[in-house]
Amino acid sequence: MDDLILSIVKPIVGHPDEVRVERDEQESGTLYRLIIHPDDAGMVIGKKGRTAKAIRTVVYAAAGVHGHKKIRLEIAE
Repeated sequence: MDDLILSIVKPIVGHPDEVRVERDEQESGTLYRLIIHPDDAGMVIGKKGRTAKAIRTVVYAAAGVHGHKKIRLEIAE
């Protein structure tokens, strides 16, 4: 799942070397924390959060296909 998130985000940011994903396994599911450069926040979030919503939709759909337990994607600077 980390590779999927990185492959979606790296092409749209200005600082692709500073993009990383941290995974936190919990009882209720898995939290993926996308860490980006502060200057790239607008590119990843998009107008009215549309880009962030689209990224989450793709990641959640991929998790459902692969039978993962519940996941969440958080975007952090």
